[in-house]
Amino acid sequence: MDRITIRRPDDWHVHFRSGAMLKTVVPFTARQFGRAIVMPNLVPPITTAKMAAAYREEIRAATPADADFTPLMTCYLTDDTDPADLVAGHRKGIFTAAKLYPAHATTNAQHGVTDVAKIHRVLGAMEEHGIPLLTHGEVTDAAVDVFDRERVFIERVMEPVLERFPALRIVMEHITTSHGAEIVRRNKTRMGATITPQHLLFNRNALFQGGLRPHMYCLPILKREEHRRALRKAAIGGETCFFLGTDTAPHLRHLKEADCGCAGVFSAPVAISAYLHVFEEENALDRFEGFASLHGPAFYGLPPNEKKVTFVRKSADVPKEFAVSKDSELICLFGGGQVDWSPAREDKGLVA
Repeated sequence: MDRITIRRPDDWHVHFRSGAMLKTVVPFTARQFGRAIVMPNLVPPITTAKMAAAYREEIRAATPADADFTPLMTCYLTDDTDPADLVAGHRKGIFTAAKLYPAHATTNAQHGVTDVAKIHRVLGAMEEHGIPLLTHGEVTDAAVDVFDRERVFIERVMEPVLERFPALRIVMEHITTSHGAEIVRRNKTRMGATITPQHLLFNRNALFQGGLRPHMYCLPILKREEHRRALRKAAIGGETCFFLGTDTAPHLRHLKEADCGCAGVFSAPVAISAYLHVFEEENALDRFEGFASLHGPAFYGLPPNEKKVTFVRKSADVPKEFAVSKDSELICLFGGGQVDWSPAREDKGLVA
């Protein structure tokens, strides 16, 4: 197959940041995807409906005029989240979901939840009003090996929450292990999971290939090959509980290439091509539309996009870097290399 036409995909996990970074990265997502779930871990975090509405307007202002794109906003949960504000924001169409960051789990998670018991009242309100819970599925216990933090999160946090709130709808974001895939599969009537391109393409060896690779460092961290294979099986298998979520996470180059580098892979410019590469390798291109365009909307109770897009097998160069300002830049997944799938029609600002 040298050409594939599908409904326009959605990205169910995106980081846009703010300021000059936001203006730089929004067009890449807006030109490829119809909708995107926008993460709230800014400084300060998006913790109220008023803040989310203002942030949504910033994103809209950065969206190219010719892009048909809808940002879907999320609430950053803290120990002190007001359930009434969350429910009201959801009712008004401001909040699509709420995000659970265990405190200090990842970028700008210092205001996250210190103990899930402290938000039981919030989770109860979300369960009652049909507000999905999105989770960064890692514990932050220093005694737990970084490669085991997803598995331990499932045991200590996810399984008790599933039992206590039997009607709460939950997305495990960016699953990275067979354990993550399995718990979602067992609870597929109420759970979904996003899977990133990097966790489908690479195992943890990629972090150390020829030396330390800071631009491959993300959280949750890349895992063993057995887990990568389990994620591929989940993504290509046609199961509706698994869907596209890039977790594209831009950081300036000097903050990645630092003594204590930031976690995140900036994949937005090449995301669809990266996923297509995986599905082609697995001889599963006929199932890509479900993963990219149908399963996510179904979980969130939204209609799939009507517009169709076509990709062709055609090599395209990926710029080595993307300028954010005069003296700062971003390094993209595959930066300085090539992708092997490209849009059938040229779109300004779209790499692949």
